[in-house]
Amino acid sequence: MPCWENLLANAMENASAIVFSGIAPHPPIMVAEVGREAIAEVRASIAAMGEFTRRLVASGAETVVLISPHAPLDASAFVAYHTPQLYGDFANFRAAGTNVKFSLDEALLEAIREFAARRDYEVINLDNFPLDHGTAVPLYFLDRNGWSGSVVALGYSFLSNDDHLKFGECIRAAADSSGRPVAFIASGDLSHRLKPDAPAGYNRAAHHFDDEVVGAIHDSSPERIIEIDPQLRQTAGECGYRSMLVALGAVNKLSLACEVLSYEAPFGVGYLVAQLTNANASKTKGNRLTDSTNPEHQRLTAELPALARRAVETFARTGKQIDTPAEITALLSVRAPCFVSIKTLNGELRGCIGTVEPVKDNLAEELIANAINAATRDPRFDPVSPEELANLRYSVDVLRVPEPATLEDLDPKVYGVIVEDESERRRGLLLPDIPGVETASQQVDIAARKAGIPAGTPLKLTRFSVDRFRE
Repeated sequence: MPCWENLLANAMENASAIVFSGIAPHPPIMVAEVGREAIAEVRASIAAMGEFTRRLVASGAETVVLISPHAPLDASAFVAYHTPQLYGDFANFRAAGTNVKFSLDEALLEAIREFAARRDYEVINLDNFPLDHGTAVPLYFLDRNGWSGSVVALGYSFLSNDDHLKFGECIRAAADSSGRPVAFIASGDLSHRLKPDAPAGYNRAAHHFDDEVVGAIHDSSPERIIEIDPQLRQTAGECGYRSMLVALGAVNKLSLACEVLSYEAPFGVGYLVAQLTNANASKTKGNRLTDSTNPEHQRLTAELPALARRAVETFARTGKQIDTPAEITALLSVRAPCFVSIKTLNGELRGCIGTVEPVKDNLAEELIANAINAATRDPRFDPVSPEELANLRYSVDVLRVPEPATLEDLDPKVYGVIVEDESERRRGLLLPDIPGVETASQQVDIAARKAGIPAGTPLKLTRFSVDRFRE
């Protein structure tokens, strides 16, 4: 029988069961029932968490291991919430009726405890404790965006940075021993001192901590986070550093797929949504599903346009909206915006309508509504009639998280564009890879005309990419 140390070493050398990992913020104000109208200030983070969940779902993760800085801490031990049904609510934030519930992955927790013990780390149970907000907020977004599975919820300790890295290695070894796909989430906010009215006060140098973390991930060099000056961490007043160390230990030696999905600091606290690793990235860079040889792309190419077709044909013939399919999996279960385009067999546009931000509970509902609207409410065309149905084909564009851009950042073959006037009252959108649109200037001009923005008006530009599925 091999010793535990050899099992750990072997697990670190082979392909891992950790199929996805990333960093998630945890301000309760991101929760719609808590933040209410203030959620407009964190819409980039909210949209990014939808994309984050979408990638996690696509990875096939059955269990999420999450570590939070706000669990009850022990000076010399790590902690684990221990109850068969993990539960947390937002009663402390005036939203008692909003909660999260997930089953505990008891077997994986026990494996983490055993691998940690072999390195002389203790994992203490938090029996029947409600989840802290650092755990509950990321789980809220996983739940609302369509992920269902089991959870191991942990808290870190006051041990050294190196101990947190090594504890992460124990988590990975435990995950590998389970034989099931696992995702790891480091919950944490960055600096708390970025503005004069920030909750922890203001320090003019605090932003350097956030710059270091965001830059390290952007450059696919997350190991630089380990070397951040402790004094800078203290200056920043952060609460996510040790969570990130555990994550870096957990994904040590895995292929990186680093990507900053969103960073913003509207209230003087840095909120980062980022991907560290993604098993799908080796097949489809950044978890893109545009490779036609990818089996998942082929399945979705058959599924999504077919759902749009069924929605339009049923509505055109009966005036009724179809029900959401009883069983939806992977991409269709996630909240995401999309556009549905309808063309004739000759390639002429017959209708196109969509959403820039999701308004339905999942992509399946979003797609059905947008397909019907494309067929009946595009102001450029009459509603589709039953006689036309045999002569139509469908495509579905699922939008990814928009990001600010300049004209130089645009490529109309790769990115769609959103243009707004300075007041943000007028907004126009153009999807990518539109026939006849060859330059970024053309793309912007067309989108501005669609919005009724006069020529010469200063514009705010945002770009986005899509996953396109068409018949």
